Amino acid sequence: MLKPYVIYPVKTEAALQAALSVRRTVFIEEQAVPEELEIDEYDSISSTTLHMIAYLNEQPVGTGRVRPYTEQGTGKAERVAVLASERGSGLGRLIMQTMEEAARRQGYTTLRLNAQCHAQAFYEKLGYQPVGDVFDEAGIPHITMTKNLYAR
Repeated sequence: MLKPYVIYPVKTEAALQAALSVRRTVFIEEQAVPEELEIDEYDSISSTTLHMIAYLNEQPVGTGRVRPYTEQGTGKAERVAVLASERGSGLGRLIMQTMEEAARRQGYTTLRLNAQCHAQAFYEKLGYQPVGDVFDEAGIPHITMTKNLYAR
């Protein structure tokens, strides 16, 4: 049974800090990504970057963001993180579906992401297709993937 997750767009500084705390736990503490690579110029409340935060019983447990990409009509899904206690629960899928809906509302027709290779199958189940070769980002193998948000 799916837990009673609640996913919101980040609208306040407190919610942004909650999202960043999830990312710090997952990427900086667990995966040893340097903070200067993880936290970047898109980590603010803005009109162009949409951050999402997932809560379980009022505790932040997951996050992700969508921002404009260089290609017209394309958004970049990034920084999708779920705390270890919630992995395998379906929360990652819910965050991605919520981000995809928000991306459609913002006028994007395609989402692009750089998936950690161990998560490639997760994204493929959501309809993302690999593009190009595996590359290193922060010492972790990644693959670029894309999805047409209107494909059936």
